[in-house]
Amino acid sequence: MKDKPRLAVVSPFLDKRHGTERRVVEWISHFADAFEIHVYSQRVDDLNLSKIIWHRIPQVRGPHLINYLWWFAANRLARAWDRRIRGLRHDILFSPGVNCLDPDAVSVHIVFAEYICRNRVEMEFARNPPGSWPALLHRKLYYGLIAFLERRLYTRRNLSLILIARRTEDELRRFYGRYEEFPVLYVGIDHELFNSARRIAERDAARKALKIAEGHFMLLLIGNDWRNKGVMVILEAMERLHNLPIQLLLVGRENATEYQAIVKKHHLANRVHFLSPRPDVGFYYAAADAYVGPSLEDTFAQPPAEAMACGLPVVVSSANGTSEIITDGVDGLILKDPTDSTALAAMIRRLYEDAEFRATIGKKAAETTQQYTWERNGEELLKIFQEVLRRKAGQAAQSVAQEL
Repeated sequence: MKDKPRLAVVSPFLDKRHGTERRVVEWISHFADAFEIHVYSQRVDDLNLSKIIWHRIPQVRGPHLINYLWWFAANRLARAWDRRIRGLRHDILFSPGVNCLDPDAVSVHIVFAEYICRNRVEMEFARNPPGSWPALLHRKLYYGLIAFLERRLYTRRNLSLILIARRTEDELRRFYGRYEEFPVLYVGIDHELFNSARRIAERDAARKALKIAEGHFMLLLIGNDWRNKGVMVILEAMERLHNLPIQLLLVGRENATEYQAIVKKHHLANRVHFLSPRPDVGFYYAAADAYVGPSLEDTFAQPPAEAMACGLPVVVSSANGTSEIITDGVDGLILKDPTDSTALAAMIRRLYEDAEFRATIGKKAAETTQQYTWERNGEELLKIFQEVLRRKAGQAAQSVAQEL
């Protein structure tokens, strides 16, 4: 007989290099002693395998959509095999996002129905070069599938939903008729890695390594899906500030070819630097003067919060859930309309010209983030899972009583 409740975590991969997956790794690492943890995943990195049981799901080559379909079916088959053949029954099944249709709890990192609505115009074939149409078609099919499964999943009334930003409640109400108040786990931050003292100490070396000239004011954006992250409005704002020595460090795994043409169109050649992600992401925070994240849709982006912890002044849009931990003009700046390049340009200009304001914003930002830790996240999620266990036990007892 097992000593601890058994928790199954279903996620295509887990590591600390991606936002959603980083959260899951940190969460389960901080309550690993409270559960017997089974992870169903295709790849696991940055997780102590002595404290969890990894059920490896094979990965197939090919387009992301094909692998997702395979993953969705394969993880269900693997769990069914373990249950029926090995007698392995899980007390809680947890999924970060839409990975199966039978979880007890899901952490909602994005509502795809809302994402599709916000990006409908940007994803029209007529607005994109013909060379990008195959990738665009693949994206449309993938997003459509996720939205279909999302509706099947999020309308289940016995499903516990865990949010990482309060704004997601509005989206769940509008699209799926969920009017409950859901628990919110704001992002955790590793303050040993991300802090002002470390950023300042590493600044000169980072800027030297990137060959940043003296006096250049460096904006930073980290993430994928650059259009959604607000790259277009950043470029428009930079074009308005063409007379200032402002440059952009653009970090991500996107194909830079399309954006290089857009950069040239905005007369920003040699002012936008396309860079690859690196494990020591603090290197980029050290090199920057400000972080800009004017997302069109972002439930809660990790990099802006980490930049705040490093003492950088941060600009995010109101469509980015990170804005919920920011007081506009006090510990960060909030762009009300994520497409307003004029307003964004004014914010960047103020940060560039007013060194005292820039320093004050950064100092307050670091102070604000002190309350957000992975330890706090782990404790909060443990309480949620304990409540799920109580609910399921109550339902089981009620079912037995009805049979009698």
